[in-house]
Amino acid sequence: MTPLPGPIDSDGISVAEAGSEAPPVGQALNHRLRQLHQQLMELTPDVDRMAVALYDPEVDLLKTFVSSTRTGEAISGYEFHLSKSQSLSHLAKSRSVRVLDNIPAAVEANTKHSAWLLKEGYRSSLTIPLFDKGSFIGLLFFDSLKRAAFTESVQRKLSLIASMINMLISSELNLVYSIRASVQVAREFANLRDFETGAHLQRMAHYARLIARELQQSHGLSDEYIEHLYLFAPLHDIGKIGIPDRILLKPGPLDPEEHKLMETHVQKGLEIVEKMVGEFGLEDLPDSAVMKNVVAGHHEKLDGSGYPKGLRGEAIPLEARIIAVADVFDALSSHRHYKQAWSMDAALTELDRMVAAGQFDADCVAAVRRRRDAVEAIRDRFQDG
Repeated sequence: MTPLPGPIDSDGISVAEAGSEAPPVGQALNHRLRQLHQQLMELTPDVDRMAVALYDPEVDLLKTFVSSTRTGEAISGYEFHLSKSQSLSHLAKSRSVRVLDNIPAAVEANTKHSAWLLKEGYRSSLTIPLFDKGSFIGLLFFDSLKRAAFTESVQRKLSLIASMINMLISSELNLVYSIRASVQVAREFANLRDFETGAHLQRMAHYARLIARELQQSHGLSDEYIEHLYLFAPLHDIGKIGIPDRILLKPGPLDPEEHKLMETHVQKGLEIVEKMVGEFGLEDLPDSAVMKNVVAGHHEKLDGSGYPKGLRGEAIPLEARIIAVADVFDALSSHRHYKQAWSMDAALTELDRMVAAGQFDADCVAAVRRRRDAVEAIRDRFQDG
């Protein structure tokens, strides 16, 4: 009997070929899912695809996250409002599963996902809702090129894999949320009242995600990387916990000594992150490198004039370049205790000036311009209270 090929990654390399090499930054969970898929082949060889979509209740979006496919082209960069699908909403509320034995007969090509399913030739599917502490967190999809592949016997075999994937996703999200909650408590304890509002953190995280989505194809970014960037974005300035309010909230410009002290927030933030990862047992947090780069590099500039290391060009990780643009754009377009909000046109013009000066990534700024309507919607949705 000819052995079945292993699941392939975005470069067409099978898990068996990849061996034990570390996964690329931003793809740790994708790597684990492919390994599970490889093992699953021995039990249920007709499962041609496994995928997880995460749910963001804040904006009612299901978002492609991680996947493993044996053949064809994987779908990525797809978002869908859960409330617009009666069947998927029912799964989330009822905790039931859905089996489609004949996808072409049951599905119309009226969404990007449906059209993709039909184009790739999938004939049957099993959809399982995922939960954490009673809350709906996403959907797990099993798809097959074979019709009626998900019999009751196959479903029983898949139940263990589904539980493992649910625990894997829940574990990662809980680690991330624990870090963010700890930082929020520390921020409130340190009385960082006006400088880092919750709305600012929400806006810039959504801006960062929007920029990354725009760069997904041109820069080869995975859905997992983009989601991690979105989740870690609010941590970028955690080091300001250690900066006195007399500097953070100073109504006028900072003098040179105060500037010097303010710049230490980057190193303080990196120390906090490393302490959390090390001393608090978070070594298993997938893609902690993305989190560290967000904290360590968001004040670097392409021309080397940034801090703390004066990195230049490609030496600055992409996630840090994205966060820098998202953070400065929000600072410009929002009210602060020391200034009024700039208009959208004025803020975009300033970003363009910084690109021309060789400081900001031109692709990141162009992404903001292309998605101006979406940027304005984020700004209007998450306003300071």
